[in-house]
Amino acid sequence: MIHKFKLSGYNVLLDVNSGGVHIVDDLTYDLLDSVEPPFEDACPAEVINKLSRSYPEADIRECYDEIVSLYNDKILFSEDDYEKYALTSLASPIKAMCLHVSHDCNLRCKYCFASTGDYDVGRKLMSLDTAKKAIDMLIEKSYGRKFLEVDFFGGEPSLNFDVVIKTVEYARSKEKEFDKVFRFTTTTNGMHLTDEMIDFINKEMYNVVLSIDGRKEVNDRMRVRIDGTGSYDLIIKNFKRLVDKRPKDKDWYVRGTYTKYNLDFSDDVMHLYDLGFDQISVEPVMADACEDYAITEADLPRIFKEYEVLADKIAKIRANGKFINFFHFMLDLDQGPCAIKRLRGCGCGNEYVAVTPDGDIYPCHQFVGVDEYKMGNVHDGSFDNKMKDEFARAHVYTKPECKKCWAKFYCSGGCNANNYIYQGDIHAAHKLSCQIQKKRLEVAILMKAVQLMDSAE
Repeated sequence: MIHKFKLSGYNVLLDVNSGGVHIVDDLTYDLLDSVEPPFEDACPAEVINKLSRSYPEADIRECYDEIVSLYNDKILFSEDDYEKYALTSLASPIKAMCLHVSHDCNLRCKYCFASTGDYDVGRKLMSLDTAKKAIDMLIEKSYGRKFLEVDFFGGEPSLNFDVVIKTVEYARSKEKEFDKVFRFTTTTNGMHLTDEMIDFINKEMYNVVLSIDGRKEVNDRMRVRIDGTGSYDLIIKNFKRLVDKRPKDKDWYVRGTYTKYNLDFSDDVMHLYDLGFDQISVEPVMADACEDYAITEADLPRIFKEYEVLADKIAKIRANGKFINFFHFMLDLDQGPCAIKRLRGCGCGNEYVAVTPDGDIYPCHQFVGVDEYKMGNVHDGSFDNKMKDEFARAHVYTKPECKKCWAKFYCSGGCNANNYIYQGDIHAAHKLSCQIQKKRLEVAILMKAVQLMDSAE
């Protein structure tokens, strides 16, 4: 399988199974519309007749021979060797947990997938006893795994920060006994951060996600306080304090959501960059089409163009010797993730679970409150291994649209939660998400390829 596209004056050719990327001339690009394996000894006459209006016949024949040579060297139209891994390596130990220490929030963001923090099940905080039992469960079910990840999530986790502190202490106390190493992360809206919280986060959290949407008018339209006022001024101040004090060996990024209201989201990325934040993620909102802020297919041409605009802005920054990292343009064309990671993505419901304040276990934070996907409870020790197996089998070869898609080894089948929420089936790819993801991938592939070419020169 190959995928080819034109972008920024380049003809880009991706060999899907090998991951090889080629910048090709117009003739090669056009010729690949008419030829594919199995190849004949010489370029077919009908292909020559078709292309001879635009290219000399000798060039067409030579180009055909080069394509055949690349095919014989398994550089183009390479075979798919990954499906066997999907069939033989299914269930994995649980290695990561999203710990919902708070089902409450001090904001009322209009697009919140968690119903402004309570997941439609009532506002509550996790007890330390529940948190400890969740840690115990993770240790028990992580057999063979040394490195474990715990993400303190909500709602807003800083509203229950004492439990966060004591949970970290408890997990650390178990590391030597069980030969485990915990890596903690947290996601925060920044409204409630104190200097003491910032110091603890910067000491103990391997990564921290800082939620803000960009420009003040954009952020304050959607991310409002309980009284309806904006949040921008306070969270910018708190985030700057956190980032300024953050050790260089600890990860962080600001994470925003763009909606129909700010399809010029590259300006939000640049706004955050100008404020001193150089690790940035901005995601499209996923919402019911009836919502005024929802993104629909009609918005895709504008969104696609905006990703190209953003790529140009980032390229200019880097050309001036400065650093900026945009999460969705991160791509490794040399090696990338291992085969299993390519097939399953985030590990939702298989390697990764979420635990609520009541101790209920779900495949991930976005499934919380969906009764049919409740996997068990940490208090009674129940756990649905059949459901875990179902998610282990949710990979690109069990998702019909993904199996034939050129982007499958990059998106790994997309978000299972979005597939379920918007398509009704974790194996049915969410079309809108896919279209946006594929455009981001094309832009990222070209950016990386051009960077590698420039380095080689």
